[in-house]
Order: sequence, then structure tokens, then C-alpha cells
Amino acid sequence: MTLARSVSDVLDEHVEMQMECIDRLYLNLYVPILQRPEGAAHFWIHHRGHRFASSALFSPMTKAFVASIEQRAASEGIDLVRFEKGQRKDEVAREYLGDFPQEEGVLFIGKAQEKASVVRTTRRRNPHTGQSYPWLIRSTALVNHYYFYCADRDFGPLFVKFCSYFPYTGKVCLNGHEYLKRQLARRGIAYEALDNGLLACEDARQAQSICDGLTAEKIERVVRKWLARLPHPFSAEDRQAGYLYDLSILQAEFSLTQVLDRPLTGRVFFEQVIRDNLDLGRPDRVQLVFNRRVTQKTPGRFRTRVITEGVVPSLYIDYKHTRIKQYHKEGRALRTETTINNTRDFAIGKRLKNLSALRQVGFSANRRLLDVQRISHDCWMGEDTFQALHQPVQVGQQRGSALRFGDPRVLVLFAALLIFRLLPQGFANRDLRQYVAALLGEDPERYRPGRMTYDLRRLRLHGLIERLPHSHHYQVTQLGFRTALFVTRAYNRLLRPGLSALGPDPPPASIPLRRAFQNVDRAIESAWNAQQIAA
Repeated sequence: MTLARSVSDVLDEHVEMQMECIDRLYLNLYVPILQRPEGAAHFWIHHRGHRFASSALFSPMTKAFVASIEQRAASEGIDLVRFEKGQRKDEVAREYLGDFPQEEGVLFIGKAQEKASVVRTTRRRNPHTGQSYPWLIRSTALVNHYYFYCADRDFGPLFVKFCSYFPYTGKVCLNGHEYLKRQLARRGIAYEALDNGLLACEDARQAQSICDGLTAEKIERVVRKWLARLPHPFSAEDRQAGYLYDLSILQAEFSLTQVLDRPLTGRVFFEQVIRDNLDLGRPDRVQLVFNRRVTQKTPGRFRTRVITEGVVPSLYIDYKHTRIKQYHKEGRALRTETTINNTRDFAIGKRLKNLSALRQVGFSANRRLLDVQRISHDCWMGEDTFQALHQPVQVGQQRGSALRFGDPRVLVLFAALLIFRLLPQGFANRDLRQYVAALLGEDPERYRPGRMTYDLRRLRLHGLIERLPHSHHYQVTQLGFRTALFVTRAYNRLLRPGLSALGPDPPPASIPLRRAFQNVDRAIESAWNAQQIAA
């Protein structure tokens, strides 16, 4: 009986390089005391010295902040780009980054209307005097946001976003893989990029050490550096009084990239992983992956989703607000990444200082997923067997030629092996020659023994038959029987009828396979005709 192996065990034999790294990291920028209406009122009354707190006081502060942004853009020649609805901001940033000549600086400033949490004024009435008075409340509004897309010497591309309305919350987005690339380049370590990751590296151990060294302290340092350089909604007096931005984790992605030794087989391997693990979303499997107890009271939908974007399948597993995504990255690597959208899912605080504890959760979930996943067969092993048959083999001083699939003589040999599988005394050269000659349509008496000796030698060297001790008889091995049975059935039951349906002469009756290909032909012809008309 063959037991299913874990995906982790299979990958140990076929991974050239692997890297654990923080991927995208989204941080909240906020002034803690201003997140509550009472704190906002304290800011305007006790700090700014107004008699009452009202949203009417916000307008001058907002105008001054927006004016400082526009003045910075004009004085330094920075483009101020208004994002259109549905426009991909990352693509715009990529174009600017490609043309940016400096090592560090602001690429451009983006402007977009987005919903934000704000403080607003409502009117309340004193129950004793009947007079109305303003009262601050939490609300939401569609307001302008300003994106500062920057290139940092140490972290590469990042952006800082500010809301233009009180209390001027913001967000920071940076990428651990971009940090890794910048650090490798500064240390003179050669590498080959894999989009958002590495395909190869001159010193993989040093690269992993750099990833491990990306701490909360380094991240906060670079954020503080850019906050000091960019236009700021709060004045110097505000900041001296303690109205400073704090950082919390909005979303954190932790990735494991495993570069495969055979990319084509890796795609087949991952598709088999998906087929064998469609039950990963069940609560009993999810709790193994995330190492968290799942009960009937645990919120969230427990399901396994297979999503195909184009032709690249992706596997998704959810737990509360956390998701693991697994996919075959750019045809070269297996990518497993855990995205945590709420640190409270794992009883961890949201402050940036908790990043170390959170990364343990993310990286451990990636590894546990590979341990929990099972695969019914090793696709690499099947590829090895297939290639071994199709390549010449050398055993000691003896050399056996290839057994190429589709070769009529090889197909006949495999068919003959099935006949001799159960003979207790095995078979000799003459026995096999009789069947092979008949299947090839030749006279057995004219089929020379030397030709059969040649075939017996290559069958033996490929491990499909073995010689019985002290005799000139052979018996079919277990590998030989399975290979012969599979190849002959695949050829007779799949390839020949399938290709006959696709040939130039139509079969007597319409069959589903031929109809499907006809539909494809019509779709391609229609697209081609439309292209010609457009030209």
C-alpha cells in the first residue's frame, strides 16, 4: 500500500532555493488621542485654545495642509497626478520608478477621493436651557487623499498616504522583498528577481539573514524619516505637545517562496496538490494549519477556494480575517503566503512593535500548510520515469537504447510483455520473438534472434525485465508490467481514438471532443477576423 506523502516532504527533494520574507506591509498612521471625539475636542479647546470644538475649525487647517502639498509639488517639480476611478495606482508608480534617476526621493504625488473615518459636528440641544451647541462625533466621508510615492535608499519603492480631513489619518505601504533587493545590491550580492521575490541569489543564506533582520524598529525608522521630509498636517507646536503619529498594522503578508528545480513539472505538481487537498477548508484542517482551536462559535466561512486568474490556479484557505494563498509563481516557484488582516485573530496587538510575534504566526502557518497538505503521487517521480524510458541508459559497461513512446516496435514490445507477465518459468528469446514478429506483421522465422537480443537487453537495462538465475529465461518486473499496461492502454484507449477525432477526415458520428475543438476553431477564427477589420 502506498501512503500519500506530505507536500513538504516532496518539496524537500525538488527545491533549489527558498526564502521566507515579509511581503507587503500596510500600516496605519494615526494620532491616538484624536481617534475619539473627546480627544479631538481636547485638541481644539485645551491645546489650540478655542472656546468650543467644531468642524468649522478644520477648514483652515485642511487648506493649509493642502497648500503645503501643492507648494512642494510646484517648487520641486513633482508631478501631481489625479487618479481616475479604477486606475491601478501601482502601474502608474512603476512607470515613474522606471524613469526616476535618483536613488532616493519623491516619484510623484497622487490624489484620489476615498472614503475615510473622520470627525464631524452635530447639533445637540441642552435639555434645560433649550439652546443648541456643537458636538463632535465619529463619521465617514468621501474626501481627498494624497499619496506620496517615494523611492527609499534602503527600502526601495513605498508610499505614504494622508487623508486631507481631520484627524488626518494615513497609511504606509512598503515591501520586504524590495528592501531585500536594495540591501543585496548595496552589498554587491548578485541576484535574479522573480517579480515580487527572488529566483536566484549568489548568497541565499545572507539573503535570508537580511529578511530575518527586517525588524519593527527599522520599519518605524524609515517611516519617521519620511514623515519628517513630507508636508505634515500638524504644526511643529502640535507635535511638541505630543500630537504625534503612531503606527499600527493594518495588513501584513508573510511569504514563503520555493524555487523549483523543474518548472514545468512544478506546475503539474501544484495542480495535483489542489486536486488532493480540496478539503483543506474544513474546520478540523484549518485548525491544524493555523494552530488555533476552531469551534462552532469561531466566526468566518470555512471553505477551500480554487481561483483561476487566466490559466494560473490559486488555492485559498480562510480563517477569520486571515487568508493563505498558494500558487505557482511565474511558472518557476511555489509561493505560499499568509495575509493577516486583523492581528486580534491571534490574540496579538495591532501596534507595530508586535510585528515579531506576528511574523512567527505567518511563517509558521505557511510551513504547517505544507505539512498538512498531502499528495497522492510525486509528479517529479513520474517525470523521472518517463524521461528514463525516453533516454539511453548505461549500466556498468552495457548501454541500452531509449524506449520512445509511440515507436511501433516499442509499443509491440510492451504489448508482448503483458502476455508473459504470469508465466512461472519466464520466457525466452524465441517466445518473445514469436509474438513480436506476429504483432509487427512479419514472418517469425525471418525475425532474426539478434534483433530480439537487442530488445531484451534494453528492456533489461531499463529495469522492465530481469533474467532468471542460471538460465536464458526472463521474467517481467513489477515496474515493467505497470509501465507496459499503462503505455499500451494510454495509446490504445486515449491517443488513437482522440487523434482520430481531430484528424482531417471526420468520424462517422459527431463526438464531444471533436465538437469542442470545432468551437475553439470558430472562436479563434472570429477573433482573427475581428482583428483584421480593426486593422
